[in-house]
Amino acid sequence: MNNHEIDYKIYGDDMQFVEVELDPRETVIAEAGSLMMMEDGIEMETVFGDGSSNQGSGLMGKLLGAGKRVLTGESLFMTMFTNEGQDKKHVSFASPYPGKIIPIDLSALNGKIICQKDAFLAAAKGVSVGIELQRKLGAGFFGGEGFIMQKLEGDGMAFVHAGGTIHKKTLAPGEVLRIDTGCLVAMTSGVNYNIEAVRGIKTALFGGEGLFFATLRGPGTVWIQSLPFSRLASRVFAAMPQNGGSKGEGGIGGLFDMFSDK
Repeated sequence: MNNHEIDYKIYGDDMQFVEVELDPRETVIAEAGSLMMMEDGIEMETVFGDGSSNQGSGLMGKLLGAGKRVLTGESLFMTMFTNEGQDKKHVSFASPYPGKIIPIDLSALNGKIICQKDAFLAAAKGVSVGIELQRKLGAGFFGGEGFIMQKLEGDGMAFVHAGGTIHKKTLAPGEVLRIDTGCLVAMTSGVNYNIEAVRGIKTALFGGEGLFFATLRGPGTVWIQSLPFSRLASRVFAAMPQNGGSKGEGGIGGLFDMFSDK
């Protein structure tokens, strides 16, 4: 084992958090801002990149490893939480929006998964958080979510989060699944991923869906979310008052707005 062996427990239903149990000198890494609470005796340290041995040695190696995270829209830094005490200690990390936390044992998945660039939450020390470039640039320019995705490598536990309800689906060899690009959370390394245009211009213009969808071809395992954060954010933005005005709730509020001077 190259990674620290950590125990965990997930609490909650729609607004979950994961509690990680650390033995003395064990460490977990997490995205900046994901900490919920921690017990006395746990020390925090900010590091470039993910702090793993895969990001290279020396200053330039660490800078390059951290620089890759910028391409995925993440911070240059991550935080390491180490149990410096003599007893077991607990540290908890929370999801940034409503949804589920998915625990993933990388040792059972050939040591690698590919996930959306904002899905990673935390992992045992030693898990490498890098970038995965899709083979075809069309996935980047037209896929909506970008062709740059995160890859998690190692043999320890990792935790990713997603919105809404999570559906785990196992694809047989050659089996094809087409999904909205934003609904893809993670997939094992054996899944072939591509972006395809929606057939028929009428479907693209009037169907209410995007122009492109993700095509996944097995074998492998795929995790799908029912509520991508981008979809949630767009609905919230659409419901916000425009030009500083107020949006009345119900028919009476709308009636008063008709006769207002604004």
